[in-house]
Amino acid sequence: MENNNIKKQNAFISEEEKTLNWEEIQKSFKKTFGSEVYNSWLQKISLVKEYNDYIILGVPTRFFRDWIVSRYLDKILEQVKSFKLSLNRIEFKIIEETKQNQEFIKIDELSKVTEIKDSILNYNRLNPSLSFDSFIQGKSNDIALSYSKKVCEQVARYNPLYICGGVGLGKTHLLNAIGLELQNNNNVMFISAERFMYHFIKSIKKNDMVNFKDFFRKSSIFIIDDIQFISGKESLQEEFFHTFNSLIDKGSQIIISADRAPMKLDRVQDRIKSRLAGGLVVDIDVPDAELKTKIIRKKIEEIESQFKENINLSDDVITFIANESKTNIRELIGVLNRVIAFSRVHNKELTISDCKNILKDVFNQIRVITVDKIQNIVSNYFNIALSEMLSQRRSRPLARPRQIAMYLAKKMTTRSLPEIGRRFANRDHTTVIHAVKTITRLSEQDDEMKKNISQIKSLLLEQ
Repeated sequence: MENNNIKKQNAFISEEEKTLNWEEIQKSFKKTFGSEVYNSWLQKISLVKEYNDYIILGVPTRFFRDWIVSRYLDKILEQVKSFKLSLNRIEFKIIEETKQNQEFIKIDELSKVTEIKDSILNYNRLNPSLSFDSFIQGKSNDIALSYSKKVCEQVARYNPLYICGGVGLGKTHLLNAIGLELQNNNNVMFISAERFMYHFIKSIKKNDMVNFKDFFRKSSIFIIDDIQFISGKESLQEEFFHTFNSLIDKGSQIIISADRAPMKLDRVQDRIKSRLAGGLVVDIDVPDAELKTKIIRKKIEEIESQFKENINLSDDVITFIANESKTNIRELIGVLNRVIAFSRVHNKELTISDCKNILKDVFNQIRVITVDKIQNIVSNYFNIALSEMLSQRRSRPLARPRQIAMYLAKKMTTRSLPEIGRRFANRDHTTVIHAVKTITRLSEQDDEMKKNISQIKSLLLEQ
């Protein structure tokens, strides 16, 4: 009887404390995650029930739920909590797709192939500004640029061309440039791995795989971005494998990008990794100061041309920005835009001292690194679910990221070994010690491990 009363009381409280405006939350999702992720996944989530400390969200399928949970749950909860602080968890309910969702995936009655083609082309647009002419060459990317141009000169000579490198280093720019160069005389398909998966699922749901296969395998130039996205998705890998083989057999050129080398892709079939590695693999590294200086000067020229104004940044200031921006080109451009905006507002030529003051929160801010943050960044970096990384499973694709996360928790937080162990599903502190020793040794001996650690640290410091 007492429990029933408590339940009734909680129900009453929840009804009284309903505060969420789901429309506003959806707007927040779109801004935070970007239009592509929002339109593909988050737009279909509905608010079913709101309670005081948790909410129930509706999703169309189990697959959809699992995908959301594995990739976006933590960020979704973070966003929702910004609207209601008392929330501490999210539950999902599988509901029938609404008429709106059905229309979203409806196939054109006149021509299924046309509908598939049109829907894909919405995400197959080549950006005319991302050409070879606008790509700035340096020591870190000269090999990748050279072979990207050679592919355009002699199609299928280097097949596949596999371009790998960290976030914001220019991989997508090169893929786009290749597409622009070849689009006039070829059937060019330029798509992200995430978008490829989206259309794959859509076709399965509508029992329309014949047209899906036919459309993609007609490409003479097949360009796919961020192939690491297929990690752990067995059915998608199966379809990609057969699409890959079909295109190679008919002499089509395949160009692929990823954030790491083929053999370092986690939870990807060995036969796929073997085929990716069987072509030409080229790497884009973090830009050096010389290249960053070139990029800054080029960006200044573009801004001056666009806005018909002079930007007065001294050589010393440009050198300072180039040297202090440690991660990628995107951060570099963001820093430059900030400096230029300040210069415009105050109508003055900035000194290095001015820049240090303007950018102190970018370059010198002490960012709070937590174990939770490390776990989320590492799991996202390796495209694995956080729950899997924290599980008791000991397979290499899970154990190594887990060890890296423990290593970074020890190096970048003030938490003790027992505390870190407890945050990793109550593991013993000796497990943490072993992880730290293992990753320390590997980072000294293995260049790829050293690179992974460096990139993850950069991601932690960026956020």
